[in-house]
Order: sequence, then C-alpha cells, then structure tokens
Amino acid sequence: MTHTAPGHIPHRHPAPQAQPDSPGTRALAAAAVRAAAAGWAVFPVRPRGKTPAVRGWEDTATLDPDRILAWWASAAWNIGIAAGRSGLLVVDLDVPAPGPHPAAAAARGTDVLRRLAADADAAPAWDTFTVATPSGGRHLYFRQPDGAGLRNTQGALGPLIDTRGHGGYVLAAGSRGPGTRRYRILRDVPVAPLPAWLHDALTTTPVPPPPTGDPVLAGDQPGPQAGVDSAAPNVSAARVEAYLRAVVDGESRAVTDAPVGTRHSTLLRAARRLGQWVGSGALTGADVRTVLTAAARGYVGVDGYTAQQVERDITDGLAYGAARPRHIDDLPDRPAAHRSDTGR
Repeated sequence: MTHTAPGHIPHRHPAPQAQPDSPGTRALAAAAVRAAAAGWAVFPVRPRGKTPAVRGWEDTATLDPDRILAWWASAAWNIGIAAGRSGLLVVDLDVPAPGPHPAAAAARGTDVLRRLAADADAAPAWDTFTVATPSGGRHLYFRQPDGAGLRNTQGALGPLIDTRGHGGYVLAAGSRGPGTRRYRILRDVPVAPLPAWLHDALTTTPVPPPPTGDPVLAGDQPGPQAGVDSAAPNVSAARVEAYLRAVVDGESRAVTDAPVGTRHSTLLRAARRLGQWVGSGALTGADVRTVLTAAARGYVGVDGYTAQQVERDITDGLAYGAARPRHIDDLPDRPAAHRSDTGR
C-alpha cells in the first residue's frame, strides 16, 4: 500500500468536467471557503461524487483558506465537511427510492423525524441550518454537546434517517450531484444545538464497543454463555455455536470475495446481519468488528476505499443490526451447515 502525503490529490481520479479556473470551479472554491469560515473543516471530494479525493480525509480536512484555494485551483472538487471534527451532528433525512411503495413505506425521512418528535413530546427540529440534497432529502446541521463524541448511525433513529458525526462526513452546499443537481442551502440560519430528545435517542441506541480480544462467539468468553437461553426448547449449546460460527464464516467470506463496485453494500449488509446477533448478545460486537475488519483489509486503497470508510461501514451496519436483534429462538430447524443466514 502506498502512502500519500497529507493534502495530496491522487492522479488516478478522472478529470473533472469543469476545468481549473472555470466559473464552476471558482463557485465550488468559494463555497468551500464559506464552509470553512463557518468553522467546518473541509476537504476535496471526487467531482460530482461522494468519494474523498485525499487519503486520511478526516485528518486532512482544514479551515485554512489558502490551502482550500490551492486544492480547488486544480479541479472542480465537491466539498466534504468532516462532521465530527467540525463539532457537528448532521441528521440525513432521505426519501424512498423511486418505484411503487406500500403506504407505510412511502414516508419520507422528514415524516419519520416528525413522528419521533411527537413521541418525545417535543417540537420537530427544523429551525437549524439545512441543506437540500440532489435526491430530494435534507441535511439538518446541529452542534454536538461538549464531549458528546456522537458518531455515525444508519437507520438507528428510524427508516430513512442516518446521522453523521465523528468518523463521518457530508457534502457541503454547492457540491454537485448527478446531472445539474446540487446540494443547496434550504434554510440559512445559525446551526442549532442538538435537541436533548435527539441526543437521548442517539445515546440509547446500542452501538458496538471498539475491538478487543480474539474470540468471536459471546459464549467463548469466561462465565455463562451470553445470549444463549438455557430454557429455549430443543436448542443445544453445541448447535448454537455451530450455527453462529457458520453465520460469521459465511459473512466473512462474502466480504472478502466481494468484487469492486459491490464492496460497500456487501460490507454494510454483513455488518447489519451480524449486528442482529450482537443485539441479542449471541455475538460480541468487538469481535465481530475484528472479523469484518480483517475480511475487508483488501478493500483499502482500491477504488478510493479507505480504512476510515471500512470502519464507518462496519460501525453503521452493526448499530443498525443491533437495534433489530435476532435471538436463539429464531434458529431454523435445519443444521447451520446446510443453509446460509439471510438476515431479516
């Protein structure tokens, strides 16, 4: 693996459609400088895309206008904002994918957030700096509480709602999506503090701990087997262990064998599926993280994939799955060796 000096933009990226010193490039540079002036650390992202154009984007992101202008003098880069480094927690409200949807699935992220606020007996959190995304969604910017250290989540608050904090980034207003669509400011007001009810909802979501140790199964730890209900009918400890080991091995192989172009979705799906067993205590989050990180080691440095992205995909997937636990009673009747786990 080759190492790139901080701030270096790899030449393997395709040339941007707007040339250096064109009106489009100057507009992006101005937008990047404005974001930095607001206190948000920025870095270049591939033109009209979402992949960082620098290695170590979270450490490379800067508030320095001279460095920003030097970056954008070379190309029409999109503008990444390192959310956590900027003290932000950005709530990403998405829209359903195109196509027919059942009535319940047709709700937008804004509708889900409104229901969450009502459940918390609180006002919806609209009165903050807001960016409209090219897909029709919204990014709501909030200030993280001091010392909160909130990270990314995917679906933890509800369907069509993700968050970006430490370890995550969003594209700033002015960045370009496919075609002529841009990220644009929808509500130009000061960034509001993260509402207490949203903070509470995020901090009570199960998130796996950082990696420690080597065992994969919770039952391998000293003491009673976590997640194994000794009263569950017709489920032996040996069968539980065999089944879970097969599940872990299958997802690990799927991640390792995933071809370029499918790696993000494969890793996220594997983390979600194993996260469901983490949520019930049958597997440990730390050790599942270790297994998936090892399985995805070949991703780093290929097609723009970074170690930070691997970590982010695993964290998001585990958090999503842990919030939707599977239990020992969910085991099928057939032995694990004759079937594969398809998740839920």
